[in-house]
Amino acid sequence: MFSNSKILKDHEEYLRKNLFFTSNKWPQYNLLFKDVKKISKRLKKKQKVLILERTNLYGGRSLFSPFFNQNEVVSVDCVTKDLLKRGAYNSKKLNNSKIIEIKSQYQFDYKKINLKKREFDFILIPNLMHHIEDPSILIKQSYNFLKKGGKIYIFEPLLRELHQAPEDYFRFTPYGLKYLLKKNNYNKTKFYTTGGPFTAILYFWDQALQYLNGSTRKKREKWFKKEFKELLRLENKFKKNLLRKNTISPTAFSIIAQK
Repeated sequence: MFSNSKILKDHEEYLRKNLFFTSNKWPQYNLLFKDVKKISKRLKKKQKVLILERTNLYGGRSLFSPFFNQNEVVSVDCVTKDLLKRGAYNSKKLNNSKIIEIKSQYQFDYKKINLKKREFDFILIPNLMHHIEDPSILIKQSYNFLKKGGKIYIFEPLLRELHQAPEDYFRFTPYGLKYLLKKNNYNKTKFYTTGGPFTAILYFWDQALQYLNGSTRKKREKWFKKEFKELLRLENKFKKNLLRKNTISPTAFSIIAQK
């Protein structure tokens, strides 16, 4: 593995700029990067980490394995027949010297992940659950892979367009995923939300731009760039729904639980 912090910083910045667009389109993914870095610092050296992801999209590259360079990391590419047919259509986006090349060690159907039981201290599932046809199966398997006292982390968007069809099945809420984890014997569950109605506007305005063409899109893109910072400012200033209690409008969330 590598020990140069600048190499890891370059890797993160490239992902943020070219894949997750955290500074100019999709700020909700800041939570994912913040959490991953926090988790990697808290884990002890040589603790075993399992990452369940969809690396086939990126030519087999594991996006988040590099953040756990002090640990023993196993990345599993959770694939399906439809995903394999589409191939690595996002691979070109990562053809850059700043990307740390770590490939998934295994490729399994999510229903039949063949790993040792009680092997891992931590499981990371970033941006995957909504692509799983039967999430309870993946949750059950993850429980078996964890050591006693081990933890699971899941990041999920609340707002997304229908994408990677037909393998786009759910939009979880934090409470729905908390229920699913508890049902499968996890406890000490905590979740964190990010975003609100103003970043929701940003997200769907970006989606709307993709429906426009030529000069019309360029004109609207100028407005988008101009208003992006203003909408973020409003988001940070007005955090509470003043008319409806027990109501929030997050764009994404993360959740962590313990075996």
